[in-house]
Amino acid sequence: MDVIYGGLPAWAFWAACGVTLVAGFVKGAIGFAMPLIMMSAFGSFMPPTTALAGLILATLTTNIHQTFRFGWRAAAETAWTYRRMIAMTVLGILITAPFAMMLPQRVLLGLLGVPIAAFALVQLAGRSLALKLEHRKRAEYMTGIIGGLYGGVSGIWGPPIVVYLLSIGASKAESVRAQGVIFLIGVIVLFGAHLNSGVLNAQTLPFSAALIIPAGIGMALGFSLQDRMDPVAFRRWTLILLAITALNLLRKAIFG
Repeated sequence: MDVIYGGLPAWAFWAACGVTLVAGFVKGAIGFAMPLIMMSAFGSFMPPTTALAGLILATLTTNIHQTFRFGWRAAAETAWTYRRMIAMTVLGILITAPFAMMLPQRVLLGLLGVPIAAFALVQLAGRSLALKLEHRKRAEYMTGIIGGLYGGVSGIWGPPIVVYLLSIGASKAESVRAQGVIFLIGVIVLFGAHLNSGVLNAQTLPFSAALIIPAGIGMALGFSLQDRMDPVAFRRWTLILLAITALNLLRKAIFG
C-alpha cells in the first residue's frame, strides 16, 4: 500500500497494532513480557531501532497503570523497598542507551537468554533457587545493573527482575506492583535517553504514540484474567512465559 505510518507500510503498522494488543494482554495478566513480545515480533518486519522506538510509549503508559493500580501509597512503598534495584537499572540504561545503534544485539540477547532460560526451566522442574535473606541487597544491585545494561540497547530489562522476584517468593500483588514501579522508572529514563540518541524522532514518535491504544485495550483484558488467577497458577504461568521468552531470545541470538 502507498500509505505510510511512522515510516512503515500500512500493513506493517496494523500488524504492529495486533502484536501490541497481544503484548498488552500478556502484561496485564502476568505483569511483564510486553517489550519482549513486541521486539521479537517487530524485528521480523521493521528495523530494530524502529521496533525499539515503537514499544517505548506503549510500555510507559501501561506501566503507569500497573504501578498505580493499587494506589500511590503502595507504589511509593514498593519504590522504596526496591530502591537499590531501581537505581542500578537507571544507571545501566543511561550507560548503554547511547550505544543502541552500535552494539551487536545478537550477542547481548544470547548472554541474557541462557541464564534466564536455565533459571525458569529449573524452577519449573521443581528445584528451589530462593535467595538467602542476607544476600538480597547484593542481588538487588546485580539484578538492577544487569537489567539496565541490556535495557538501554534493547528496551528489555524485565527478565532479570522477574527472576529476582520469583527467587525471593514475592506474592502475586507484590510481584506485579514491583515490576510496574521498576519498569515505569526504567522506561521514563529510556524515553529521555532515546530522545537524545535519535531513536525517538519526528518519524518514530507518532508510531510509538499510536501503539498506546492497542496496548491499553490489551492490558485491560489481561487485568481481568490476573484478578481471577490464584497465586500458584500465577507463578507457574510466570515461569512458563519467562522460559518461552528466554528461549526466544536465544533463537534471535542464533538465527537473527
